Amino acid sequence: MTTLTEHDRLWIRRYHPRPDAAVRLVCLPHAGGSATFYHPVSAGMPASVDVLAVQYPGRQDRRTEPCAESIQELADQVTSVLLPWTDRPLLLFGHSMGATLGFEVARRLERDHGVVAHALFASARRAPSCPRSESVHLRDDDGLVEEMRRLSGTDSAILDDVELIRMALPAIRADYRAAETYVYEPGPNLRCPVVALVGDDDPKVTVDEARAWSRHTDASFESHVFRGGHFYLTSHQRQVLGLLAETAARA
Repeated sequence: MTTLTEHDRLWIRRYHPRPDAAVRLVCLPHAGGSATFYHPVSAGMPASVDVLAVQYPGRQDRRTEPCAESIQELADQVTSVLLPWTDRPLLLFGHSMGATLGFEVARRLERDHGVVAHALFASARRAPSCPRSESVHLRDDDGLVEEMRRLSGTDSAILDDVELIRMALPAIRADYRAAETYVYEPGPNLRCPVVALVGDDDPKVTVDEARAWSRHTDASFESHVFRGGHFYLTSHQRQVLGLLAETAARA
């Protein structure tokens, strides 16, 4: 059983530890998100899957730490933290910014450590080769809050709480900056399968942009389209958990 150091405990949250599980599911949050977003995923997975939710610096209990400056920096940090957990098959699940991060983590695991994930789930995110020019991170605080309202991923009560939102905005802005300044560097395709998930009314990614993830793997690819927007998964939790459990069972 993997023993967490104090440093690793900052990064990895196991809400329902399953030390005898055959597979590990690593969950990577969206911009401005935290590990707690994946508590329902942890609760809903079978006993055969140990869920590791990643907590980025700069939020909640890590709010005094500096946020990562880029996806590349964050990917280096997450990869290092995950290495002790690679003794069993890994599934990587990333939502929005977390999908891009998952891609870069999978690249590093393969390239630098010879570890091939069992699958990468890329949720609500364009393929790395489908850039858009975005500048949400340059908006003032009101503009950032308006973007969060538009995507419907944050409880409106939190958005209306001035003190709470003031504490959260630095991390949100930093995450948007990292996601929006990310530049895909061409290189070898992944050797792991990729599964793209997308809402049919997502303003941040089209179905075609999600399906373009097929260009980034030499293994199998599949895509799933759900009714909904950027946070479609909150309305389709059962279906998403089913896909994850089914893939884990094949590991």
